[in-house]
Amino acid sequence: MNSFDIIKTVRVTEKGTTQSEKWNQYTVVADRRATKTDIKKAVHELFKVKVIRVNTMNVDGKARRKFTRHAGTTPDWKKAIVTLKEGDKINLL
Repeated sequence: MNSFDIIKTVRVTEKGTTQSEKWNQYTVVADRRATKTDIKKAVHELFKVKVIRVNTMNVDGKARRKFTRHAGTTPDWKKAIVTLKEGDKINLL
C-alpha cells in the first residue's frame, strides 16, 4: 500500500480543531488494514511532519435506513489520532 491508500482524509470537526490547537493532534481516516507504523510513515511522507504518537480505533458503522423499509449500515472505518512534534502542523486549507 502507498501513502495515498493508507490515509484517506483528515477529519475536520469541532473536537478535532480543539485537539489541534491544544495538543497538536489531528484526526485522520485510515485504511482498516493499516497499522500504527504504516499510518505514522504515511503521515510523515504526505505532510512532511514529525509524528510523535498514533492512537487508532475501529469505528463501527451506524444503522441507517434510506427511503425503504429495509435497514442497512454505513461502512466501518478506522480513526487515527496523530500527535505531531511541537511546532509542526498540518495545513488543512
